[in-house]
Order: sequence, then C-alpha cells, then structure tokens
Amino acid sequence: MAWISLIIAGILEIFWAISLKYTDGFSKLWASVFTVGGMIASFYFLAQALKVIPVGTGYAMWTGIGAAGTAILGIILFSEPASLPRLICIGLIVAGIIGLKVTAG
Repeated sequence: MAWISLIIAGILEIFWAISLKYTDGFSKLWASVFTVGGMIASFYFLAQALKVIPVGTGYAMWTGIGAAGTAILGIILFSEPASLPRLICIGLIVAGIIGLKVTAG
C-alpha cells in the first residue's frame, strides 16, 4: 500500500505543478484552490508512504515522478521543446525511478 500511496503522491505532484501554471501567479482563484489542494493531497500521500518506505527512496521517487510527468505534460500541453537531449534526460529520470524501486529494501 505504501508504494501505491507514493505513486498517487507523484501523480498529485504532477497535477499541482501543471495547475500552478494556470494560477497566473496565484491571481486566479479556482486554479489556485486546485493547486493548493493538490499540494496538500500530494504531501499527505507522501507522508503515508514514508511510514514504510525509506525517506531517501520515497522522496527521490516522488520528485522523479513529478519532474518526469510535469516535463512530459509540458511538452504536450504547452508546446515545450521535445528535443532528443531533453527526452533522453526525461528517460534518465524514469530509469532512476525504476532503479530506486528495484533496489529498495
């Protein structure tokens, strides 16, 4: 269950990071409400996961899921560059996440 909580926390991190773009510097009420709600929910699920998963592994996986997912959605939603070096770096983040899961105790 801890790993599921960690994945949910990572997905929620992607949600709030993308939502942050829509807040326009926290000047748009509903986008800001969704962003802060996503942050709180993400931290809640991360905290639940860290009851079982080592903090270094859990935190690195949480940020990795968030970073890779947000970068991919940035390409899809905001037409950010999808250059080969950038895609390779996203792949390296994903490889790191898989490596942390495989080597976790």
